[in-house]
Amino acid sequence: MKPLFDFLLKLCILTVVLWGVILFGLEPGSVDTGSVFVAWIMIFANTVAGYLLFEYAFDRESQVFTIAVFGGLVFRLLLLMGLVAFIILRDLVVINDFVLSFFAFYCIYVIVEILGYQKKNKQKKIAA
Repeated sequence: MKPLFDFLLKLCILTVVLWGVILFGLEPGSVDTGSVFVAWIMIFANTVAGYLLFEYAFDRESQVFTIAVFGGLVFRLLLLMGLVAFIILRDLVVINDFVLSFFAFYCIYVIVEILGYQKKNKQKKIAA
């Protein structure tokens, strides 16, 4: 299976499981799902962007790879910090639910992103 398709498939499965837990595993009304959704969409987009940058830079020379992956990481984190600050300052969400779900989603999705990187690297070694 192609690494990008495999990554997106795992991401979708993880998303369905996480949302299943949020919607059916928690007591109804205990969490503001709108706040959780905003955090999820930000982290989901961040993870997909990060993996796509990695895919773009994977077979490029070392300097391009470093700029794309690490420069992309810095840009994505700055963008996320700006969005989080904007959302909190404008009081657009329930802050406790948003921040908790933001960190939880970030920790979970960054693991999936790193596993996607490792799988891509393994497939290249096997092909070589």
